[in-house]
Amino acid sequence: MTDRAYELRPIAWVESSLVDLEVAPKQGDEGAPDADLVFNPGVADGIKDLRVGQEIIVLTWLDRARRDVLVLHPRGDERNRRRGVFSTRSPDRPNPIGLHRVEIIAIDGCTIRVRNLEALDGTPVIDVKPILEPIGDR
Repeated sequence: MTDRAYELRPIAWVESSLVDLEVAPKQGDEGAPDADLVFNPGVADGIKDLRVGQEIIVLTWLDRARRDVLVLHPRGDERNRRRGVFSTRSPDRPNPIGLHRVEIIAIDGCTIRVRNLEALDGTPVIDVKPILEPIGDR
């Protein structure tokens, strides 16, 4: 193992009405409002083939998460047995990378409106990836 550092650069930022971590849904399909991914103009060519109706994976850097958590009660519910953080979807973890499956509902230049994104307003986006169909369907 190494303590070597790695550099991540946001490619976009989340614009959302979600601003309070305490009341934000835990998952996107639990009542998250529509949100915008506002891409840096320097990466505009990278989004040119995305389409309305397409599902994508959005990777975020959960900048307000704790990075010192290794064991927790899932969903913050003390009735749940404590588990190692890597067996949960908790945002609190050594490298707080968010993984969000969303649907594109509109595209306007460098702004993509998505459904089912539970990330807070101002969250940095570090990557976007397509959903691949099963190997047998390719």
